[in-house]
Amino acid sequence: MNEEFQKLFKSMMEQGAEMARAFNPALETFNPAAFEKLFPTMSKDMLEMFFGKTFNREGLDARTRLLVTIAALVVLGAQADAQLRLTIRNAMAAGATEREIAEVIFQMSMFGGVPAMTKALEIAQGVFAEQADKSGETA
Repeated sequence: MNEEFQKLFKSMMEQGAEMARAFNPALETFNPAAFEKLFPTMSKDMLEMFFGKTFNREGLDARTRLLVTIAALVVLGAQADAQLRLTIRNAMAAGATEREIAEVIFQMSMFGGVPAMTKALEIAQGVFAEQADKSGETA
């Protein structure tokens, strides 16, 4: 990133923060990463509505749609940690296994690169451990 672009980016971020404060002063301290704690997973009805058969009755089921979403997030470089964690949790709630999720991530190394795959696997392992802790199992 050159210096001119850094200045532009900084200015854009400052303007965005100022707009957020103007809309709602409480947004000044808003932490998007903490938002996922409000929705650790979606309800089964929401999963089916957003990722299942509501929009495409003859299409993919929620589990498959969520696995495809994981693939897309990995190929994008696994930059969206919170979104990837949430999607992995929801995929597991929709019936995807740890093995299936890991295979999707491995497959995406061909398209997103090994660093993206590695980061996504680290995120997935964290979710798997979190889910095992919740269920009392050992990961």
